[in-house]
Amino acid sequence: MIADRTDGTTLLACIDSFSYHGDASPALRGVGVAAAPGTLTAVLGGSGSGKSTLGRLLGAWLLGGRDGMLAGSLQLDVAGDPAEGGPLSFTGAPDDPRINPGAWARHVGYVPQDAASMLSAVRGTVEEELAFSLENRGVPRAEMVRTVADIARRTGLGGLLQRDPATLSGGELRRLAVGCAVVDGPGVLVLDEPLESLDQAGIRTVVELVHAETARGTAVLVLSQHADALTRAAERWLVLKDGEVTAAGPPDRILQGAALAASGVVISGACLDPNPDPEPDAESEPAPASAPPPPAAARLPQSEAAAVGTAAALELANVAFGFASGHVAAGDGLLLEDVDLQVMPGEIVAVTGPNGAGKSTLLRLFNGLYRPHRGDVRVAGESIAGVPTGLVARRLGLLFQHPHDQLFERTVLREVLFGLDRLFSTAAQERACAALAAVGLEDTESAHPHELPASGQRLLALATVLAREPSVLALDEPTVALDAHGLMRLTDAVSAAAGRGAAVVMVTHDLRFARSHAHRLLKLDGGRLRSH
Repeated sequence: MIADRTDGTTLLACIDSFSYHGDASPALRGVGVAAAPGTLTAVLGGSGSGKSTLGRLLGAWLLGGRDGMLAGSLQLDVAGDPAEGGPLSFTGAPDDPRINPGAWARHVGYVPQDAASMLSAVRGTVEEELAFSLENRGVPRAEMVRTVADIARRTGLGGLLQRDPATLSGGELRRLAVGCAVVDGPGVLVLDEPLESLDQAGIRTVVELVHAETARGTAVLVLSQHADALTRAAERWLVLKDGEVTAAGPPDRILQGAALAASGVVISGACLDPNPDPEPDAESEPAPASAPPPPAAARLPQSEAAAVGTAAALELANVAFGFASGHVAAGDGLLLEDVDLQVMPGEIVAVTGPNGAGKSTLLRLFNGLYRPHRGDVRVAGESIAGVPTGLVARRLGLLFQHPHDQLFERTVLREVLFGLDRLFSTAAQERACAALAAVGLEDTESAHPHELPASGQRLLALATVLAREPSVLALDEPTVALDAHGLMRLTDAVSAAAGRGAAVVMVTHDLRFARSHAHRLLKLDGGRLRSH
């Protein structure tokens, strides 16, 4: 197992400026970071603030010269290793120092916002993925086995060691990525949005792990757009907006100022309560096939269509589904069983549940990407059995959990326009522009989709769905990566869709958003849907 540290590593960064190749203005200007052993520092900011760029520079995922123009200095002070001392100074000149990312990673563990991108993708099980860097360093097998078992326990992955990483849920992948960063025992840990896509148990696990790492002498930096339970525990906050520092100091002082709200940071109730809001008891009653939304829960308007009891926009009847192998399944090997659901036009339904419960799988059954082993799925009163997924997509729009799974065009406008001409002919351009305006991306039409920040990519993927005005919207973790401004765009878009009579089903771990914006809240656990 990783031994407690008596000495530590300090990371010092002074970023005078960093510009990506081809950009007219710097992504970062005048940003200084000092991470000392045993401290927790939070870098907060909204979408496009430069947080992820800073994290990649600190983790040596972005290198001056290769990836952009860097001016400033980076320094690792490693206790007991004088050879690692001394600042590396950068001016943007050809003779600037060259960082060896592999050597740097021995001291700085980095988890990007897209957690899956840090995995090797060449290992067949979670256990092998955790052991990958240890194998590369030639760690003796007995020590490696002990270390992997310890990290699996600390990240809550003990029951998933023989799973294929490709079959993990988004939250499970994030915990695996954190485990891969910690397994080498780096002196510095840089975590970009470490609580995204996690259920409440996962949040507690990662928060406890971070506190344990600081207690053993690790310098931890958390990059986030949430003032939440984890960032509230930091000794120091650094607030970024448009690549520049707008506030720095203790959290309590910054919470009293205006810089945090102006940056787009989401200030959640968890910021005031270090204990995350637990999910309600899973042992609640199964959800009936049709349930009127409780009036007290309705924050967004419900269309008249739902109120007068017209036919369901989406219906699942006795649906069961399971994978052949590789998944922890319920019951007789099924991930989902006996699932009944009716969603009326204009109704907003939120589905929550633990990581790996099958929530994303449920949404993929809606549009025929997966086909049920038994039972029936009906959209607008018609069964989709045997109907090609492309045809189902005309009436049911699916927002994937990972936006890059559905973004493939060369420009933002082309992305939204794709296929619209076949549906709306000459009105396609107008619809595409209206959808982009609805999510606040009207000024990015010529940008490449993958040049947008994570929040922009999610909103763009949402725009591709909204442009078609489907009768059902299925949204997988729609709040992930969105700052306060993005959440307002999402709320307005969902409200407008429900107002025109679309049924909305969103899968989310954001219980506060779900309770504030859904007419009905369900929980998927043990293969079945239950009322929250």
